[in-house]
Amino acid sequence: MHIKSPSKRHFLSALLVAGAIGVTGIANVATAADRVFFAIATGGTGGTYYPLGGMLAQLISNNVEIDGAKLSATAETGNASVANAKLLGRGEIESAFAAADILDAAYKGINQFDGEPIKNLRAIGALYPETVQLVVQADSGINSIKDLKGKTVSSGSPGSGQYQLLSDLLEVYGMSRDDVQEDHSSFSQSVEKIKDGNLDASLITAGAPTASVIDLSNGHDIKIVPLVGAEIEELQKKQPYYASAVLPAGTYKGQDSDVQTLAVRAIWATHADMPDDLIYAVTKALYENTETLGKVHPKGKEVTIETALQSVSIPVHPGAEKYYKEKGVMK
Repeated sequence: MHIKSPSKRHFLSALLVAGAIGVTGIANVATAADRVFFAIATGGTGGTYYPLGGMLAQLISNNVEIDGAKLSATAETGNASVANAKLLGRGEIESAFAAADILDAAYKGINQFDGEPIKNLRAIGALYPETVQLVVQADSGINSIKDLKGKTVSSGSPGSGQYQLLSDLLEVYGMSRDDVQEDHSSFSQSVEKIKDGNLDASLITAGAPTASVIDLSNGHDIKIVPLVGAEIEELQKKQPYYASAVLPAGTYKGQDSDVQTLAVRAIWATHADMPDDLIYAVTKALYENTETLGKVHPKGKEVTIETALQSVSIPVHPGAEKYYKEKGVMK
């Protein structure tokens, strides 16, 4: 649980000092503490959230000071989008990565958040499209979602975006979770099980190429199952956040042709209680250092100020909004 991390403790202590001297915001407590901790909840180490979050944390730590207070940022492994949204809702972390559709559901209180809307969620900005990858062994005989019936399938943890996606995919093919043998392994754990023959398929939503899938393809013949056709079009009508996408040939070893699939944009989010000046500073650090992100992972090249508000349906944090207005992205 992030509640034990130093970032939460130091951030709260800064706020307490602010209250004691009758001011608000991190910028006003620089004389009381020369360092402020800021955490980013990401995902498992086998995905894309974690390496990009690590570089973003480094960018923030290297570039952000607020009235003399050094901002020390850290990327923390997490249980992906649903869990990250709930952490933000409880104020147990300063920021987090999450899929656009999950943040929308969380704010509205639907799907995995049924009846429990998280109204304090705020967007910092959009990152990159996450590619939906249904990964199987090349000789598995699985060529479509309908072929998953009776098979073992990993959809990630119940706190992940692909957990909801699996339900949606099965539904449009006339099936339910009862028709598959479900596994809740992380990306890295699921590919190890595929290697050992203990898992038939893993549904992975992440920036491609994904580290765990690279690892699998380097030693095994794999196939990325296409997600295309009338059923997928039906899904897109129900869930417009899923856009059609192409996984280019050569993304993974042995993948010799393009694969038609889906993608959903990743969003960097925070909560309403974070100070405006702090969120302004980290937003500026991200979008003015995107070239560096691209050196860490190919998906980093797709983070741009021009797409900063794409797929953002929850309110934008005032600090980020200030930056976007300065740059002409928002009016």
